[in-house]
Amino acid sequence: MARAVLILGPTASGKTALGVRLAHAFDAEIISIDSALVYRGMNIGTAKPDAREQDGIAHHLIDVREPFENFSAADFVAECERAIEGITARGKKVLIVGGTMLYAKALKEGLNAMPSTDAKIRESIEVKAAQCGWPAMHELLATVDPCTAARLNPNDSQRISRALEVFYQTGVPISFYQQQKRTGTTHEFLTLGLMPGDRAALHERIRERFIKMIEAGFLDEVRALMARSDFSRTAPSMRAVGYRQAIDYLTGDIDYDRFVEAGVAATRQLAKRQITWMRSMPELIAMDPFTEDVFAKASDAMKVFYG
Repeated sequence: MARAVLILGPTASGKTALGVRLAHAFDAEIISIDSALVYRGMNIGTAKPDAREQDGIAHHLIDVREPFENFSAADFVAECERAIEGITARGKKVLIVGGTMLYAKALKEGLNAMPSTDAKIRESIEVKAAQCGWPAMHELLATVDPCTAARLNPNDSQRISRALEVFYQTGVPISFYQQQKRTGTTHEFLTLGLMPGDRAALHERIRERFIKMIEAGFLDEVRALMARSDFSRTAPSMRAVGYRQAIDYLTGDIDYDRFVEAGVAATRQLAKRQITWMRSMPELIAMDPFTEDVFAKASDAMKVFYG
């Protein structure tokens, strides 16, 4: 059994900088727990840490897939487990840093035996949703999987699509698979959650960062992705906040001002969901990332964890 420290938090809360600082202090390597950082060529819009920001600390699970390849929670858990074993074998401590809460839950609590789905099925669902809207797709889901439909917002496009994909692929509702016994992890985790006390400050940081991304060439990055022969607007990677809105702008569906506001709003909504996830996590130690003593608090928790 290995020990690992999870540093979770909403977007723009300073996870990367804190993780690197703690890695230096505890002789650790970092595993990214971010569903967008796994993709090559998605650097600016994902706030992927460059060599300067990584500051000599080994980082894992960054740039491990092409942008239009699949990367599931099961893929993350499998590759994260291998990374944990390798880091531990080198005598280093393990920091798992990021904001994809579904991956954190899968890593800590295990996975259901969820089937993979066909990209063609996903695309057909996206086409139909574009024609009739996601509330109508939600109604369709209610006819084949009322249990799942009852807990989803009618505009939750990602989860509605996933549930329909599973049903059309297997003929079995996704709720059936979710009720199956999970395969658990063998590792021990300390979970630190960055919970901003000043939500307005977080929102302002999100806006400032999004503007800086645009100034750094975010739209050129998206143009390059759209120019690829394997580009797919419906790919999971293009669901990352900012990318969908940038595609809408570059294809003329919205104007520039609407693009900026939609990108900022989507990022704020992501942060809200991330915070909600963290509040539901048992044994999470919450700390405010915008206070001067956040490093000291995190260090103290790690010292106790490692004895």
